[in-house]
Amino acid sequence: MGQEPHSQTTQAFPLSIRPDATNYDETLANHHLSSSATHPADCESSQVQGHTSIDGTIQLPSGAGIAGQDAQYHANQVPLQYSTPRQSSSQNLTPKGAHPADHTIGSPGCYDSSMPPQHRRNDSITTFPLTHPNGISMFPDLSVIEQEAMSRQALAQAEESIVADSDEYSSSGDAGTDAGYGSDSMSSASTSIGSSVRDYMFENGRRYHSFRAGAYNFPNDDVEQEREDMKHAMVKLLSGQKLHFAPLGDNPQNVLDIGTGTGIWAIEMGEQYPSANVLGIDLSPIQPTWLPPNVHFMVDDVESPWLYPQNHFDYIHSRHTVQAIKDWPQLFTNALQHLKPGGWIELQEIHHYPHKAKTGEAVPPQEHPVAQYWAYINEGLSALGVDFHAAAGGKLAAKMQAAGFINVNERIFHIPLGTWPKNQVLKTVGLYWRTILADGLQAIALGPMTRGMGWDRNEVEVFLINVRRAYNDNPTLMYMPIHIVYGQRPY
Repeated sequence: MGQEPHSQTTQAFPLSIRPDATNYDETLANHHLSSSATHPADCESSQVQGHTSIDGTIQLPSGAGIAGQDAQYHANQVPLQYSTPRQSSSQNLTPKGAHPADHTIGSPGCYDSSMPPQHRRNDSITTFPLTHPNGISMFPDLSVIEQEAMSRQALAQAEESIVADSDEYSSSGDAGTDAGYGSDSMSSASTSIGSSVRDYMFENGRRYHSFRAGAYNFPNDDVEQEREDMKHAMVKLLSGQKLHFAPLGDNPQNVLDIGTGTGIWAIEMGEQYPSANVLGIDLSPIQPTWLPPNVHFMVDDVESPWLYPQNHFDYIHSRHTVQAIKDWPQLFTNALQHLKPGGWIELQEIHHYPHKAKTGEAVPPQEHPVAQYWAYINEGLSALGVDFHAAAGGKLAAKMQAAGFINVNERIFHIPLGTWPKNQVLKTVGLYWRTILADGLQAIALGPMTRGMGWDRNEVEVFLINVRRAYNDNPTLMYMPIHIVYGQRPY
């Protein structure tokens, strides 16, 4: 596991930012990225249980990854450098209630797509047998065939009706209420990156992005990055390990990931499709630097004018951005212009509001503290110009069609809230989802409730006490829908 980087399959890339983020002007249009640097002589690592640390400075190779038609828009960006990769602190990756075991994680600075799936770090593709993000077997007593069958059953039930576990339902709560899980986090040491991007804002004890400050009302600190990586694992597990539902074929060339976050989806997409050039954009520079050679990241605001060539992308992906996008019609218009004829756009958005498993009805706020919590989040975001329920009621599909997309499809899957499903895959999905939400109570609430509703931090903390208890103690069977919406640009 602590292996040397393969020169043919892994490189360290600069992160780009929009010219206007650092007062660079249009004279950069003819500037081509270059930096004189080499790979480290070796990638020795000291391994301990569940953790690998790397010493030494990682520098960038010359002309990292900019070639051909992509130079047309990469040339407009500012080259940046990191000297330290995202470090892995994986000793707590597995939620309580899962299968703890001793495990040594491979070097996070050495991206190695040739490693067996069970030994890859958590930002590579997970295949059967199913594993937790740290590589520990999820169902060690089941064969690969049994796990595949259970996964197919889980996907079908999530789209139709989830069968409850009678033992779970009869109890007043479920096991594994509190979860420890780890993820990679970006070290900020020795960086050369525009100060308008790197100088984060701190508010109510949490760190927020500074580029286009206020455009995204949730933190970007290490704790939040851990939640985002776990959310990725949860959605993949629910989706039968699919990274996308749109029919892309075997050879997509240019892929855009909007709101890439930690970059985990973009990295796995680049590994799954070696033919594709994958670009991930986000307001926060929190992505790793050791990447597959076909994956790049850029600090950008998708709601600013797009810098990319028109008729360029084969596939545009956006997931978990409903809490940030304010102008969906404009986003769809931009996507239509920048997709190739026949290209696809896909949204994967959770409707963050609890529904009753038995009836499918939304839980009234007065009936449950969790429902009241999400009603307040929606109220706060509405005051900030964000429609937090944009994914509900077929609204995204309708807007996509109105923009001119054809072959628009919407699939809705139920994410169980807690471990009440009988199917073991769905039970694990529910454990992940409750952990993600319970651990993120404060992170989710602070921005909308202080910025949007005018609460102070103490009021928020007092309110959260009952919500946290309700997540763990109430036996109500609830789920949240995730809407998968995809459409095609006409030929």
